[in-house]
Amino acid sequence: MKLYQKIILNGTLECVTGLHIGDSKENAEIGGVDAPVIRRKDNRQPYIPGSSLKGKIRCLLEQVAGENANSKSQNNGSVICQLFGASENKPQKYESCQSRLIVRDAYMTPETVKLFSKLDTELQFTEIKFENSINRIKGTADSPRQFERVPAGAIFNVEFVINVFADTKDKALLEATKFIDKLKQGVDLLNQDYLGGSGSRGYGQVCINLNFDKPSIKDYANA
Repeated sequence: MKLYQKIILNGTLECVTGLHIGDSKENAEIGGVDAPVIRRKDNRQPYIPGSSLKGKIRCLLEQVAGENANSKSQNNGSVICQLFGASENKPQKYESCQSRLIVRDAYMTPETVKLFSKLDTELQFTEIKFENSINRIKGTADSPRQFERVPAGAIFNVEFVINVFADTKDKALLEATKFIDKLKQGVDLLNQDYLGGSGSRGYGQVCINLNFDKPSIKDYANA
């Protein structure tokens, strides 16, 4: 088989509620927030790592399918393994397979950058949300801490690329169809779940819009 085509799906991700995808605490500034978000180093804008998007979508698909409960990502021949990649599975005699899905890092749209540059907060492009633990005996709030979040309303550009390997046009069409359908299912699941941390406390509700009906296709059949 050869690389037959690349299917490119572009769209947007909107934060419906505040989003927290954390950076290493080692990168936190002295006197800064307790839980900072990950930012670009060149312009300090928050971004969404492609690994966070890809990992969350895969996790949700596996939960629905009842796969990979041990988190070892071993190949079982499923469409999920074919699309996201998987390691060798000796008991079932499946070889490792490379990921056919590329998920780009998602950056803020120019409109969001312009709007959020004017936010009346202590932090650039973000907001601070205070969280507390509840003392069950006293009924009081303990251990206050500051979480940095990308505010609701922020919009990021997203891009997904599916590599299709096939020998013929018919096989390429079948491969493309099953992978697009599986990715669409994963995106729908994410829109009903959350991205990043503290989702059970309201963080991370997102709305991803991708043009599944008219993707951009790069053809390498005659290359």
